Amino acid sequence: MYLGIDIGTSGVKVVLIDDAQTDIDSASSAVDIHRPQSGFSEQNPDWWWQATQRAVSFIQSRHPKELSAVKSIGLSGQMHGLVALDQHNRPLRQAILWNDTRCAAEAAMLDNIKAFREIGGNAVMPGFTAPKAQWMRHHEPALFAQIETILLPKDYIRFCLSGAKISDMSDASGTLWLDIAKRCWSEPLLEACGLTPAQMPELVEGSAPSAHLSSEIARQWGMSADVVIAGGAGDNAASAIGLGVIAAGQGLISLGTSGVVFSVTDQFAPAADRGAHAFCHALPNSWHQMGVILSASDCVSWLEEITGFSVSALVEKMLATDLSETAPLFHPYLSGERTPHNNADACGAFFGVKRHHHQGDLMRAVLQGVAFAISDAYDVLEQAGGVPSSLLATGGGSQNETWISYIASIIGSPVKIPLHADMGAALGAARLAMLASGSPIKQVCYGPECDQMMLPDPDLRRQLSSAREKSQQLYTMMAGFNSSP
Repeated sequence: MYLGIDIGTSGVKVVLIDDAQTDIDSASSAVDIHRPQSGFSEQNPDWWWQATQRAVSFIQSRHPKELSAVKSIGLSGQMHGLVALDQHNRPLRQAILWNDTRCAAEAAMLDNIKAFREIGGNAVMPGFTAPKAQWMRHHEPALFAQIETILLPKDYIRFCLSGAKISDMSDASGTLWLDIAKRCWSEPLLEACGLTPAQMPELVEGSAPSAHLSSEIARQWGMSADVVIAGGAGDNAASAIGLGVIAAGQGLISLGTSGVVFSVTDQFAPAADRGAHAFCHALPNSWHQMGVILSASDCVSWLEEITGFSVSALVEKMLATDLSETAPLFHPYLSGERTPHNNADACGAFFGVKRHHHQGDLMRAVLQGVAFAISDAYDVLEQAGGVPSSLLATGGGSQNETWISYIASIIGSPVKIPLHADMGAALGAARLAMLASGSPIKQVCYGPECDQMMLPDPDLRRQLSSAREKSQQLYTMMAGFNSSP
C-alpha cells in the first residue's frame, strides 16, 4: 500500500492506493485561510498537520488493515509558502502563502538582480518565496533574525512525520533560491536575501527516498517503523506525475484554486521575459515550463460567496441563459496576476453588466474570463517554445464540461478529461511513494483513462475570440485604475 498526502490551499487530501494503483480510500480535511488585510493570505502550519491527521484518521477508521500495510508515503503541496522555523523548530509566524501579494515592492527589487532570472529561471513575482522572505527581512527584522530553517508547506508536514528537514527539486524551484539547471541551492541568490544554504533543507529528487516515518507517528497510524517518505513534489509537478505527464511534449491544464498551463521539457528552458515559469520536474533530469494565473476555481468560489448560490445552482442558472447572447466580461484578477501581466495589484472586474443579467450570466462571465486568462498563459508558453498538441485537464474545475469547452475553443487545441481528474496531485504523491520504493517509472507513471475529449468549436472560438480581444483591450485601458485602492 502507498499513501499520497496533498497539502492544498483549501485543505489536505489523502489517498491510499495499492500496487495496482487501485483507489482503496481517500479523505479530505479543510483548512482555513487567514486574510488579516488586503493582499495578505496566511495559514498556521500546524493547521496542515492537524488536517493531515484528521484525514489519515478517517482512512484508518475504515481501512486499518490496509493502512498498516503502507510501504511508503509521498507528499505534494501548495508551492511557494514561507514557513520560517526558529531554533526550536517552531514556526516564527503564520506561513505566508503563494497567493499573498504584500511583497510586490520586494519582488520588484529582487527582479532587478539579473541572477534571479538567469540562475533562478524566473521573473521575480510576489507569489514566490524569496520576496516573502525579503518582506519579512524588511518588516519583521526581529523575527527574520531568528530564522533557523525555511521550509515549504509539504516539507513542514515531512518534518512533522519524520523530524527531517528536506525538500525536493520541483517545490524548491518555486523559492527562486534554486539553481534550476544544476538542481542545487544557489548561494548568490540566497545571499541577496540575507540567507545561507545552512538555513535551507536538504534536497532530493521527488522520486527518491528522503526520510523514514517516525516511530511515534507509525504507532499512531498503525504502520511499521520502516515506512519510507518520498521526496515528493510541488502540487503542479505532482499533478503531472498523477496524470502521466512526464515526457517532453506532454502537458496539462489545471483548474484548481489557481490555474496552470504545464508543459514538460527535457532541459532547463527559461523564458522569464515572457512571464513563463521554468522549474525542475519531480523526476531526475527533467524540467517543465508553466504559465500561472492566480485565480481560477477561486473565482467560482468567490461568486458562490457573494451570491449565496452553490456552484451547481450557478451552473444550472448559467445553462438557462441565452448562450447565443454575449455574456458580460470578467477580469479574474481577484488576487492580482502572474502570467502574463506580473501585476500584484491587478483587480477583478465585471464589464457590460445590464439590468436583465442575473447570477447565471455572471457565472458564464466568470468561466469565460478565467478561460481567457488561461489562454493568455497558453500563448506565453507557445511563444516560449511550444505546447503539446493536446492537453489533459485536472483540478476540481476540470469536471465542468462547459468550462473545458470554452478553454479548448479559445486556445484552439483538444483537451482530454480523465475519469478521475480531481485526484491528480494526491495520486501523483502516491506514485512518487511507489517510485521511492523502487518501482520503475514506466510501470507507475502511465496516462489516465479519458472518457471525454473537448474539441475546439469553430463558432464558439469566433465568439470567444472577439470577447477575449475586448477583455484584453479593457485591461490595457484600465492600466491607470487596475490596481488595489
